[in-house]
Amino acid sequence: MKHIAAIGQLLLRLALGVGFLLPVMDRIGLLGSPGSGASWGDWKHFVRYTNELIPFVSWQIANIMSIIATIAEIVFGVLLIVGYRIKEVAIGAGILTFVFGLCMGIFLSIQAPFNYPVFVFTGAAFVLSGLDHHAWSIDSLSKNDLNK
Repeated sequence: MKHIAAIGQLLLRLALGVGFLLPVMDRIGLLGSPGSGASWGDWKHFVRYTNELIPFVSWQIANIMSIIATIAEIVFGVLLIVGYRIKEVAIGAGILTFVFGLCMGIFLSIQAPFNYPVFVFTGAAFVLSGLDHHAWSIDSLSKNDLNK
């Protein structure tokens, strides 16, 4: 059973990590251009979407918030995949997706965050943060070195 839990947390880390990196790739145009099936396809469309989620701010503030969200998603994605500071990163990821889901629900529709697994990401991140051991991670290698 211990191996199943270890595999499960690894798959959860990888899914969350990739789940943060793919939207970043979309908004910088790596997954197709606008209208090609990509959600945004470029930065301009992503900032417009961000401004829909926080309509009480100006375009310039929405652009800054887009940059902050993108940096956070890159950092969270990479650190979850390699397994570094998992507890802290997972808490940050959970908070980010929770706020994102709330904004979707308030400013788009209550159905919007459920059309995508936004709150599943939130719950998964918080569950991951509560685990005591994260196999196949930099964190577990560091703990093993300290215990020798």
